[in-house]
Amino acid sequence: MVIAAVASTPFLLSSLVFTRRRTLRHLAVPPRVTASFSPEVPPLLRAAHHTVDSYIKSGMIIGLGSGEASDIAIRYLGQQLRSGSLEHVVGVPMSVRSASEAAKSGIPLEKFQDGFKIDFAFHDADAVEEDSLIAVIGRRKRSQEEDFILRQKYILKAAAEAVFMIKEDQYKAGIEGSIPVLVQSLNWLAIAEEIDDLYLGDAEVWRRASVGDAGPLGGDFPIVTSDGHNILDVIFTNPIPSLDEVVKSLDTIDGVVDHGLVNKTRCSVVIAGENEVRTVTFQSSTVESGGV
Repeated sequence: MVIAAVASTPFLLSSLVFTRRRTLRHLAVPPRVTASFSPEVPPLLRAAHHTVDSYIKSGMIIGLGSGEASDIAIRYLGQQLRSGSLEHVVGVPMSVRSASEAAKSGIPLEKFQDGFKIDFAFHDADAVEEDSLIAVIGRRKRSQEEDFILRQKYILKAAAEAVFMIKEDQYKAGIEGSIPVLVQSLNWLAIAEEIDDLYLGDAEVWRRASVGDAGPLGGDFPIVTSDGHNILDVIFTNPIPSLDEVVKSLDTIDGVVDHGLVNKTRCSVVIAGENEVRTVTFQSSTVESGGV
């Protein structure tokens, strides 16, 4: 595994649909372009600019993620296109939010379809597990984003390479907190009980409400996505030993449509610290650093 720093800133079930067994790989280190920032520049802005400068080339089709860092990256990508530094870049938005930001920034857009070739994608993550680089997405409770976990995962999977942008405290081993799980709404309670039994003592299972925090059953107004799914928040109260094992176990449960765990073969993580931006990717070797 390579960590590049640029100064500036007991689950035992088998795997199914979205699981890829991870091995150490030897990937070419992408070129790094270092931008000059003052110490007052917000960390996520540094990470977003670094991602665009380092990974996006003219002529690419880009998966446009959603979240604070992705918003900044989309706006910066628009500036690069307007200035002529990049040309003929097309965006594939992962949500209404990213489509809106891209339209305002003048980025040409295409709608995602099965078989669509995507060169690169970036996205915010709620957390990323050290070593495995498995990302947690979809924790945010924004009504306009609830339908887009499936689309986000489709686009991330279709991309030849992806980057998750996070803050320093979101990158760690032993991740706690919620993992969103999309389930068939007709049988949601039985599915929730099966998940609860699977993680008994380690997690609570709540159906996500469209208004407020309504409790385990989701209250009178649970979220129903456009595809007719409910969202369960599986809330881990203890550090999770292995997100890969959680992926495997969730994928074996009938009625689970998908979940907010992304196990991407070719991915990197751009980590925004207070004084530096680090890039972590699968490789074997060194730590790079440089001044600005």
